[in-house]
Amino acid sequence: MTESQGNETQQHSYSAPVNPEWPPPPSYQPVAAPEAAPQKKRTRGPVVLLAAVAIVAAAVGGGTAYAFQELTGTDTAASSGTTTHVVPSSKRGDVAAIAAAVSPSVVEINATLSNGSSTGSGVVITSNGEIVTNNHVISGAQSIKVRTSDGTSYTAQVVGTDSSKDLALIKLQGASGLKAASLGNSSGVQVGDTVVAIGSPEGLTGTVTSGIVSALNRDVTVSTDENQGQSQNGDGNWPFQFGGRQFNGDTGSSTTTYKAIQTDASLNPGNSGGALIDASGNIIGINSAMYSSSQQSSSSSGAGSIGLGFAIPVNTVTSDLAKLRSGSTS
Repeated sequence: MTESQGNETQQHSYSAPVNPEWPPPPSYQPVAAPEAAPQKKRTRGPVVLLAAVAIVAAAVGGGTAYAFQELTGTDTAASSGTTTHVVPSSKRGDVAAIAAAVSPSVVEINATLSNGSSTGSGVVITSNGEIVTNNHVISGAQSIKVRTSDGTSYTAQVVGTDSSKDLALIKLQGASGLKAASLGNSSGVQVGDTVVAIGSPEGLTGTVTSGIVSALNRDVTVSTDENQGQSQNGDGNWPFQFGGRQFNGDTGSSTTTYKAIQTDASLNPGNSGGALIDASGNIIGINSAMYSSSQQSSSSSGAGSIGLGFAIPVNTVTSDLAKLRSGSTS
């Protein structure tokens, strides 16, 4: 009996401690935790949601313009896959604003040939001096000099050519900090759209003209012969064929045909390789062929553009850039 009573006393004293400073059992500790956890989740939920919304908004704002265009139907042009605002929306279609924004990206090209010279234009596509122009501007060149809109002169080397598309890529030597043009999306171009042309007709650097898109998908045939149309006076009046007719002389037997944007913006010899620009300031084409009646008449009234010009769509240019950069000389 004594031992049993002793055990009962020990069990009773363990289950019912009388020391008020003794720590409570572990089962008492998590009492407040379940109430605190839901409060944290409720307060953090909106913050996480807002952060997610902000990330999505940033992705839309800096994402590909093409996808945005497909979803919204807007005519926002793209440059390197991002939305580009070359001129403010309030200045859209303003020729002066477009000229001010894009002129620094258009250059004059002078090529020295074995039998004379060729004068044309080009479009800066990278800040370190990559320039797109027509193949016929630099074809057969022994040396190339380029002058930017601020009057700086550079020596250029041919990187690659594609005579089948009448395109060429040249690179300025020692250039940096140039203003690259924004390459747009020519698939969205419509007949009647306002356009601006910038180039160096007759060596008049930075000449700006304007007009509209007259037609799309015109079959234009040009010569691939590097000596065709180039002359001692360097007028750069390159022959081409359109609608079964020859313009600016005979294209010869070696030719190529491409789909072109037709424009009535005034183009003259020396505009070849220059920029055709949309109302937002994005490049939609490289001017490549134009008819000038100056060779048909010695009078000033019969000279100049008659509103028949053609440009290689910029989407053709961008799809050909990898080939040009690879050094192809086809």
